[in-house]
Amino acid sequence: MRVPAPDPPPSPSVPRRARELGLGVGGLPTGPHNALTDVPGVRVGHTTLVRPPLIHSGVTAIVPDGVGPGSPLPAGVFAGNGYGKLLGTTQIAELGALETPILLTSTLSAFRVADALVGWMLERPEGAGIRSLNPVVGECNDGLLSDIRSRPVREDHVRAALESAAGGPVAEGCVGAGTGTVALGFKSGIGTSSRHVPLAGRRATLGVLVQANFDGTLRVRGRPVTPADVGLSTPELGPAQGSCMVVAATDAPLDARQLTRLARRAVYALARVGAAYGHGSGDYGLAFGTRPLGTTAGPAAVPDDALDPLFTAVLDAVEEAVLNSLLTARTTTGPRGDTRHPLPAEPLLDLLRR
Repeated sequence: MRVPAPDPPPSPSVPRRARELGLGVGGLPTGPHNALTDVPGVRVGHTTLVRPPLIHSGVTAIVPDGVGPGSPLPAGVFAGNGYGKLLGTTQIAELGALETPILLTSTLSAFRVADALVGWMLERPEGAGIRSLNPVVGECNDGLLSDIRSRPVREDHVRAALESAAGGPVAEGCVGAGTGTVALGFKSGIGTSSRHVPLAGRRATLGVLVQANFDGTLRVRGRPVTPADVGLSTPELGPAQGSCMVVAATDAPLDARQLTRLARRAVYALARVGAAYGHGSGDYGLAFGTRPLGTTAGPAAVPDDALDPLFTAVLDAVEEAVLNSLLTARTTTGPRGDTRHPLPAEPLLDLLRR
């Protein structure tokens, strides 16, 4: 299958992201790219699979520098609703340790992606002698806009996403694991955002990335926004097929228990934009720190009673990342004629002015 290059980013003269439209969330400053990659040592890569109208799918790789069984990172996970396939969950919950990059993909491709991730890790120098490995793979159901049963994501696609992972700006919208996702009645996809956080006398950075794919009624600055409100046809709704994935990273010195608390807030934040948390939507938060487990050098752990600014940051960043996923997506038609449109910027701003 052809693996097309992602579309070039929009011209700076045509604002697409929420903050460029004056819709930034909260008062904390963002990092330079307003992306997960603003957290030092975190890279993101995508492989996007498009063969209209049958295939709109892909894989997204979140790659922390140096992660491996010999240098695990502290991590926590929270399932707001566990109707999903987040591979590796139980070991993270038990040990609080992340051993591999985090991959996101389509529901029925998750198992092939996990196998490809294991193969990639075994071949790396840090994989020498591995006899046990916990691959972490999350998924969303893109079956409305893609032939999900064909399981189009293959090993070479996974490796391409891992090898292309880089710092700097992160492509959003219909890329990677977000190519075929829908949320809140609109075409969605990948979204990201970051915050600089004053934390116990130091500055920390927090970044999030969402694979948005959930039901509900969009809320922007507290106002409900339906497709009809912004001049779009109201889509016919089928059964809920969700599994929204939220990944958060921070360079703050948090332990696994504290990162689990952060992962909970990442899922709670979806309520701000109108998530329904329906029966068929697996709503997951996964948070990790970039300081390897067992590290003795560096700053002391943040006390629990100083975590509020970080909780505020993750709530604000997730809300903005979801808006970014809706604003940067493209109109997509699936194999059965279902069409979803992105959130149109100018009609949205007109609605909010009124």
